[in-house]
Amino acid sequence: MRKLWPNLDQEDGLDTVLEVPIPDEMFTNKMGSNSEIRWQNMRNWMKSHSVNKSSASQRSLAGRNAELQLLLNVVGSPLLPLQVQSDQAVNRPIRDCSIQASTAKYIVHTYIAAAGGQQALNSVNSMYAIGQVKMSASEFHMGGESVTLRGNGEIGGFVLWQKSPDLWNLELVVSGCKLSAGSNGKVVWRQFATQQSHASRGPPRPLRRFLQGLDPRATANLFSDAMCIGERIINNEDCFILKLDASAASLQARSSDSFEIIHHTIWGYFSQRNGLLVQFEDSHLLTMKTKNGEDVFWETSMESMIYDYRYIEGINIAHSGKTIVTLFRYGAGSANHKRKMEETWSIEEVDFNIWGLSMDCFLPPADLEMEEDNEEKH
Repeated sequence: MRKLWPNLDQEDGLDTVLEVPIPDEMFTNKMGSNSEIRWQNMRNWMKSHSVNKSSASQRSLAGRNAELQLLLNVVGSPLLPLQVQSDQAVNRPIRDCSIQASTAKYIVHTYIAAAGGQQALNSVNSMYAIGQVKMSASEFHMGGESVTLRGNGEIGGFVLWQKSPDLWNLELVVSGCKLSAGSNGKVVWRQFATQQSHASRGPPRPLRRFLQGLDPRATANLFSDAMCIGERIINNEDCFILKLDASAASLQARSSDSFEIIHHTIWGYFSQRNGLLVQFEDSHLLTMKTKNGEDVFWETSMESMIYDYRYIEGINIAHSGKTIVTLFRYGAGSANHKRKMEETWSIEEVDFNIWGLSMDCFLPPADLEMEEDNEEKH
């Protein structure tokens, strides 16, 4: 990962620290014969995403940006359907519950031990991670047709900061398109460089990416209220299946006049051999009204395979994985359509208990902050 942008104008000038590190794959020989030419070509390529020279290129660029924004929204920065407490599961007793619930709690306790133990997890008060991603997507296809991903994929990098499940910040850049997202404990937002910020409906929720092997304590807390519904073999690994459904109140809080979320369900697959989370899934269904008053249904299913666990300061962190997203659209008298998206990721750096990580690091964009202040006054 490249973290510095060279000063091409002044040979003895200081390099600029990149806000989001850029993967080395973006500096192949295709970008130029030497490092200076590659950096120059990279700068020109980045500028091409913000400067339009003709209406034709503007339309082409708008379509490409819309595609990248869809990838960054759906695959790069989805949220969990539930709030996660920071200290709920680690000391929760196993009693007064059904066999399915008590079995799930034993599995969660085993996972805590495999992730580093209660003392290690409780010692963490903040973290950051740097990683790289590769994303790709298919066109919409008829329901019965096979779905094929297009091209070689879009490459990018991200930086994550977290102080609790409700305090986090994400900077994600893929092929020159940048997304900023975060939560200050009161509101969750997303913002693209060329657009106004957007606040998510409902209470603050954690970023799904943390539950892909980066935050064991949040994972344990999330599944502390789950049910064990059986077993399954995942990649030749015998796993327990834990299931959790979002409550009707949380679904209603996230719905609006234009759409209604019908259900959102989470599954975790925990290895019987080592206790670790090896696959994480969630699926949600929402309905929207057309202008004719007919219902259109959108179902989004996400399946994340989690690999390469390594100990960082006594905590077992997953360092790579793959997420497959399937979008289904049906209803309103139209044929069923299906689209597939995919992301592979790897973690380059992880560190815990970051000094100086104050609330100022999780401030929302200025326009949302003004709206929040006005609401508090009223």
